[in-house]
Amino acid sequence: MAQDDDATPDLTAPVSEPLRRALGSRYLQYALSTIMHRALPDARDGLKPVHRRILYAMRELKLASNGGFRKSAKITGDVMGNYHPHGDAAIYDAMARLAQDFNVRYPLVDGQGNFGNIDGDNPAAARYTEARMTRAAEALLEGLAENAVDFRPNYDGTLSEPVVLPAAFPNLLANGASGIAVGMATNIPPHNLDELIEGCLALIATPDLPDDDLIRLIPGPDFPTGGVIVEPREAILAAYQTGRGAFRLRARWQVEDLGRGQWQIVVTEIPFQVPKSRLIEKLAEVIQTRKVPILADVRDESADDVRIILEPKSRSVDPELLMGMLFRNSDLETRFSLNMNVLIDGLTPRVCGLREVLRAFLDHRREVLTRRSQHRLDKIDHRLEVLEGFIIAYLNLDRVIDIIRYDEGPRDALMRERWGGTFPRATSEKDYVPPAPGEGELTELQAESILNMRLRSLRRLEEIELRKERDALLEERAGLEDLLASEKLQWARIGSQLRDVQRDFGKNTDIGRRRTDFAEAGEVEDVPMEAMIEREPITVVCSKMGWIRAMKGHLALDQAFKFKDGDEGRFAFHAETTDKIVLFGSNGRFYTLLGANLPGGRGMGEPVRLMIDLPNEAGIVDLFSYQPGVKLVVASSAGDGFLVPGDEIIAQTRTGKQVLNLKDGVRAHVCRKVAGDHLAVVGENRKLLVFPLVELPEMGRGKGVRLQSYKDGGLSDLTTITLAEGLSWKDPAGRTRLEADLTEWMGKRASAGRMAPRGFPRDNRFA
Repeated sequence: MAQDDDATPDLTAPVSEPLRRALGSRYLQYALSTIMHRALPDARDGLKPVHRRILYAMRELKLASNGGFRKSAKITGDVMGNYHPHGDAAIYDAMARLAQDFNVRYPLVDGQGNFGNIDGDNPAAARYTEARMTRAAEALLEGLAENAVDFRPNYDGTLSEPVVLPAAFPNLLANGASGIAVGMATNIPPHNLDELIEGCLALIATPDLPDDDLIRLIPGPDFPTGGVIVEPREAILAAYQTGRGAFRLRARWQVEDLGRGQWQIVVTEIPFQVPKSRLIEKLAEVIQTRKVPILADVRDESADDVRIILEPKSRSVDPELLMGMLFRNSDLETRFSLNMNVLIDGLTPRVCGLREVLRAFLDHRREVLTRRSQHRLDKIDHRLEVLEGFIIAYLNLDRVIDIIRYDEGPRDALMRERWGGTFPRATSEKDYVPPAPGEGELTELQAESILNMRLRSLRRLEEIELRKERDALLEERAGLEDLLASEKLQWARIGSQLRDVQRDFGKNTDIGRRRTDFAEAGEVEDVPMEAMIEREPITVVCSKMGWIRAMKGHLALDQAFKFKDGDEGRFAFHAETTDKIVLFGSNGRFYTLLGANLPGGRGMGEPVRLMIDLPNEAGIVDLFSYQPGVKLVVASSAGDGFLVPGDEIIAQTRTGKQVLNLKDGVRAHVCRKVAGDHLAVVGENRKLLVFPLVELPEMGRGKGVRLQSYKDGGLSDLTTITLAEGLSWKDPAGRTRLEADLTEWMGKRASAGRMAPRGFPRDNRFA
């Protein structure tokens, strides 16, 4: 039997469709839901649905700013049960953020209890805190009872909720917003409300106001935590024109004089959305890693206000230089990205400039004004109709009483009666004509109102009051009709409402004064690390196992230094705190340390592998103080080497710099400073070869060339000499031996050489 076309389809039947189409349609629905109902704020009231529902639920609970507090758990439960069917934790987090004066420029929730702090601590549980609305939140809700906006059914259709709030001020820019949707995101900084209202008033007066003039009125964000914006004006203008950009924000600081030449830096305001505890940790890490050697200590002396103490290592340090380095290496300077992606009319996501966002708010305020005015006009017409019936009743009071007393259907009888002495018609410019069936007849509303009138109202004084009320309503009605008919009057009324808000939250109030200032960036030039360090003599000592330390002063190098059990000394030399200490590893990499960053000499030092990324299988070939302009000769255990300029061995990172390339099984073996005109090489076979240094190539990196050929073994040692002075070494007794004539051992590079002279050290080492 054929199925009826109007029959209800079977929703449980399987549906066959291509996977691409199924995934595409469902993902699109998810993306639209995320964009419109979760992540992006509405340009009109600057709120996401969860924030809007929180404020509306608090209004329904009558939590006015001058009333009592209610448990946050109660508020969260009402929001979740009535309007927002999501997790209570997410709702409470959103409500708590609206109460945090360090996150929201103009808080919309007045919290009582622990709602978190600038250190980054979380709020207490919802059962321990209480909340109510603030005056700013009430300004956003003002007009809801006057048909100012549309309402829609809640998620289960049992209640209704506003689509958007009337919003007496541009909350989107005043408090900012952030969110991540699907394929798009938004990030809007907070601004000063007084400046925003000035910008709105200027746009009302001059709709085509140039961007330069608008930016002059709204110069930039105003963060609740203060700070100093150091972004150039041109960049700010471009960001506000396009809706995309960034603002460099720095902490506010000052130098505190401690007397007797002592001083310290006090940070009183930190960048927006930087937890103070994390900032302190980062500054401590900067000290520990010695990224800013001129910083000695950091302390947090904050109470209700922010007070972070920065102590310099030396009082001769320039405070501007110290802060410049900290701005580069810590969160004392951050960049706040601007991405003004909002919902226009609650439907269309679009990246808007400052002018577009303000225009969307002003257009919304005009619609709210017209709807509220029309609502009031309807209320006046209703009241005037009732008043006309009351006046007729007073003029014919005996007949009205008679009908009510003796007639079985008094309402219908009152409506059938033709009354004399009807309510005089209005003589104002906008005449009011009540909706009556005929001259002298009462409407159903008038008859019901007369029947509901209390006996105590039947006095002469009440009639006089009704006539006064009528006259006042007629005058108000005429004004409303003029307002609805004139766009100019509408914008004037909107401007007056904005000035009322400005009086409550403007620059003359505690909450309205600007907190974030503007300044030039004051770029810090690249300063060499050694220029920031106080120059002092040190003695660098490194053990055979790689424990390194720097002892104050130039100590005698032949004295006995203490080492851990089973360890012994290997390197000891004089240097200064400003020197770069170079380490050459057997993996062919050069590593750079700073003398001021070496551990002190009170203990046994620290493993050098904690300071650089030297692999465990690699050993230390040489350790020395860097000297500009000096050339080095490096060689592998296989006997390959070359000359390398000293400037090529300085590494900028912990991982070092690869200079000598090595094959498997070959290691870096020797590194010597060049001081002479010839190179002396000795192999493990005790054969010595001397050849001119000019035969060695100068390279920045490579494998090198063959220095000496070996049948068995490899390179033992090498040194540079001046041929005219001969070759010297020390014998086992400590006496200096000299071989003045080296003709016997002279040869070409890469030749085998001849046996070392009589008395040459048995360990095949020149030194």
